[in-house]
Amino acid sequence: MPAIAAPNPNYRTPTSIIAAIIGISAVASIFLAWLVYYHPPVDAAGTHLTFLPALDAILNALCAIFLILGFRYIKLRKITAHRNSMFAAFTVSSAFLVAYIANHVLHGDMLFPTAHPTARFIYLWILLLPHIFLAVVALPMILITFFLSLTGRFPAHRKLARWTFPIWLYVSVSGVVVYAMLAAYR
Repeated sequence: MPAIAAPNPNYRTPTSIIAAIIGISAVASIFLAWLVYYHPPVDAAGTHLTFLPALDAILNALCAIFLILGFRYIKLRKITAHRNSMFAAFTVSSAFLVAYIANHVLHGDMLFPTAHPTARFIYLWILLLPHIFLAVVALPMILITFFLSLTGRFPAHRKLARWTFPIWLYVSVSGVVVYAMLAAYR
């Protein structure tokens, strides 16, 4: 049986693929913005699937753990363990997205109470806005980084992963903090 040739790592990724990933990410981000800010909740009373916000926080925490493990494994040159950790991070992030969409379809947006102005300022301007902005930026970066890895373009994968990793990690950790602050001040 002939050996399968490895992809040429110096091959330039077609810009149409990168543009398609960015376009899909933009459409997904617009959909999520509409869902969170304009779509009326189906269960405004919040009586169904009330565990979803906690599940989202757990999935974000798991993603952060898998990202840190993946980073550690690549530093130790444990490629298979790195790949497995990154696939696990991608899987729990995908599950997070499904639960996040379900939560917002059902319950709509959760507002931070106005009774705590200092905490609200920190929540909105220091935590939530960077979290949202970086989540929008992270989506195409994650998809492109995975694409580069899966197609064997490891030098380009490494270059982009240096930026993708800290942004993805920040989004995952700040997602847990967003949940914790909302839960604490509810």
